[in-house]
Amino acid sequence: MTSSGEAPQTMAQETMSSPSRQKPVFRFAPSPNGRLHLGHALSAIMNHDMAKMNDGRFLLRIEDLDLARCTPEFEQGIYEDLRWLGLGWELPVRRQSEYFTDYRHGLERLIDMGLAYPSFMSRSDIKAFVHTYESQGKLWPRDPDGAPIYPPLDKRRTAKEVDALMSSNAKHAWRLDMEKAIVRLQSALYWMETNGGKKTEVKAEPAVWGDVVLSRSDAPSSYHLSVVLDDAAQGVSHVVRGMDLFHATSVHRLLQDLLKLPAPEYHHHRLVVDDNGKKLSKSDGSTGLEVLRENGQTPSDIRRLLGL
Repeated sequence: MTSSGEAPQTMAQETMSSPSRQKPVFRFAPSPNGRLHLGHALSAIMNHDMAKMNDGRFLLRIEDLDLARCTPEFEQGIYEDLRWLGLGWELPVRRQSEYFTDYRHGLERLIDMGLAYPSFMSRSDIKAFVHTYESQGKLWPRDPDGAPIYPPLDKRRTAKEVDALMSSNAKHAWRLDMEKAIVRLQSALYWMETNGGKKTEVKAEPAVWGDVVLSRSDAPSSYHLSVVLDDAAQGVSHVVRGMDLFHATSVHRLLQDLLKLPAPEYHHHRLVVDDNGKKLSKSDGSTGLEVLRENGQTPSDIRRLLGL
């Protein structure tokens, strides 16, 4: 496997300035739905080392929103893998499953602002809608991840129709009304991206995501909503994560602005990919830290393998 086509960046190059006089706060936030792999190792090590170099704090957050896939065994595996890498973190560890009420309050604030609505279309409904639309020779818009933008059908329902569906306990999610949310903005949104020792102001473009999910019937919050609430609650000042989340930062900046939350600095690092250039997956056991450890690799080997 390879870490990417770009040259490895040294930790000195990754040093970030603190936006305040307080100690900078970094965090690593894995989901316990599988064992950690080399991509996770890169993010964890970078956060840990950058916190240390900046005389900052390093936090560990367990993002266990998906109660069906996240297990205590995988959570213990995270602790085991990180300790093996030689990383230490502050206690207590924040576990998202203990803060569902906070996420609900965040959602209710957006609902009260008239910026969130119940959506009733299932994945199969969306697929059927897009198929019908595109059978006419037109393309339905996709978000940066390639998923179809959510159709506007639910926003066209009358209040009576929505009340009837809600009263019948129809399965639904809550979505952000992107058009209304953007209207609420006082000015264009930006975030500070720090990479290679340079700071760049990046304009946020949340509209390209359409009406993103805020919560589902099977999950009390979405990644987008929980991550901005968690970062604010923990005082995270520097978000260091993979380039695959670069475009999602536009949504996070929008939610931060709407909910009056502080905006961290961001650093999106290179991804670790396999020999075919594909992003690593937890299902690919060959890159798992547990497997590499059992095969005789050392933490120093992992750092060299990652170009650190």
